Amino acid sequence: MKTIRLREGKERSLLRGHPWIFDSAIAKGGGDAGETVRIEAHDGRFLAWAAFSPASRIRARVWSFDEGQRIDAAFFQAAVARAIAARAWFEVKSNGIRLVHGESDGLPGLIVDRYDDTLVAQFTSAGTERWKAVLADALLAHTGLKKLYERSDASARGLEGLPEVKGWLRGGVGDDGAPASTAVTIEEHEWRLTLDVHEGHKTGFYLDQRDSRKRFAETTRRRGFGTVLNCYCYTGGFTVAALAGGAGHVTSIDSSGPALERARAHVALNGFAPERAEFLDADVNASLRRFGAEGRTFDAIILDPPKFAPTAAHAERAARAYKDINRLAFKLLAPGGVLFTYSCSGGISADLFHKIVASAGADAGVDGYITERLSGAPDHPMTIHFPEGEYLKGLVVVRR
Repeated sequence: MKTIRLREGKERSLLRGHPWIFDSAIAKGGGDAGETVRIEAHDGRFLAWAAFSPASRIRARVWSFDEGQRIDAAFFQAAVARAIAARAWFEVKSNGIRLVHGESDGLPGLIVDRYDDTLVAQFTSAGTERWKAVLADALLAHTGLKKLYERSDASARGLEGLPEVKGWLRGGVGDDGAPASTAVTIEEHEWRLTLDVHEGHKTGFYLDQRDSRKRFAETTRRRGFGTVLNCYCYTGGFTVAALAGGAGHVTSIDSSGPALERARAHVALNGFAPERAEFLDADVNASLRRFGAEGRTFDAIILDPPKFAPTAAHAERAARAYKDINRLAFKLLAPGGVLFTYSCSGGISADLFHKIVASAGADAGVDGYITERLSGAPDHPMTIHFPEGEYLKGLVVVRR
């Protein structure tokens, strides 16, 4: 077994249970990509078993802090079983659910979502890549499903020195011998939504916003919004939520034509009148400025932009982008109107996001009550030892 020896003082995060070892913490030692290595303190004390990643700044990711643990197929079978069993705690009432959430489930670099009868997995670390076949078998065994699609096309693969991979990993052929379909329909709350696991963002859909969509529908029902603006609408999850809550009219903006077509289809699929929804294939910032020049206002606005800051190194530039769109949104929000605003950037903390939104309101000359702090759905957990799991954060602001 190869050994990694840390520099003096660099063992502190591991002693607190954090699963990452950065390249700057290592005094000596190495291994092959994905190989299990022994992590020792500077004085030779055992700290952890970890997967080595020679190309990444996160040079090793911990599998176990137990010196007696064997990192073998049985270990991964048990880890997958624990992650899936834990979902019973979260009471998700949907056939779209996250089953494995990386480090938070003790499987660094593995993301697995279930969409009805189809599993979709991302293997984003050298360690999970090395154990891919074992993990795939474990996922099918513990879910009883037959289809597993791989979406290892995230940018994190490049940081690990791994090529992008996309396609069927298991069950790619139907009983009739034809290629299995990548189209799936899920049920979320009282709505139906469709996705394509081959083409959609992330693993096909944004399951992390499931509870926020329900919260927006409830808020719309309670407050009776006449006009709603959904920015970065993607395939219209929040649009459907607004219409389900009784919104009079929803304007939805995205720069992806195919996503907007699916959003239109979702309006029809859920039985809403098409005249209640308008879809704009446009840039959000430019649209917000145009609406301001036209003097338009909205009773409710959703800002759910893509990741502006993948790491803390991008935080300053991302902060300017978040501030700009929130400032423009505040100017379009009617008195008494409600803003649901989000950041999914891991490099932007919840406290920093709060400060950004506050600064945007000040620049817009708008004050408001922050009535709720929102986060990802509970099947995307943050743990005590891994606070980085809290990548999605949101605020609900009622304009005074």
